[in-house]
Amino acid sequence: MTVLILGLLIFLGVHLVPTSPPARDGLIAKLGTGPYKLAFTIASFIGLALIVWGFGMARHSGANMQLWTPPTWTKHIAFLLMWISFVLLVAAQVPSHIRDKAKHPMLAAVKFWALAHLLANGDLAGLILFVAFLAWAVYDRISVKKRGALGPLGSRHGGVTQDIIVVVVGTAAYLAMLFWGHPLLIGVRLIG
Repeated sequence: MTVLILGLLIFLGVHLVPTSPPARDGLIAKLGTGPYKLAFTIASFIGLALIVWGFGMARHSGANMQLWTPPTWTKHIAFLLMWISFVLLVAAQVPSHIRDKAKHPMLAAVKFWALAHLLANGDLAGLILFVAFLAWAVYDRISVKKRGALGPLGSRHGGVTQDIIVVVVGTAAYLAMLFWGHPLLIGVRLIG
């Protein structure tokens, strides 16, 4: 669990810096914009790598207790929440009405992802991972609202065509992850 927690501290800690404009601006003034972005990227990558490695180790360790057994019906809700998460992830990149309505679709996608996985998993490692990301996304969204930050790229929405593209691409990515990506990358078969 130590590696997982260390990864979470690094990854989420780095992602907390932008929520404090004085801290972010101070680092940019000290390092310069390019080096700040490079340090942010490297630290994020290291944190993410430790999360993936640590979660894999934690899932198979004796320290990972099963805290509860999720009822079967929660998996159906998790599937729906994950579809929404993928659509929002795509919406974060494509100007659309969906992006405008979600305001900060990437953060919303993380919240749906974390909630879906909390519903479908009852182990300690999962609880630590998904609660950490859910708490960070909620905090970050509150921080964004307090700072008055605009949505992605100032949110210039497209028409209905962009909404259709967002839903189709999000659905395709969701299905690819559901049937192939999750078993391949995570090692857990979700269907069949």
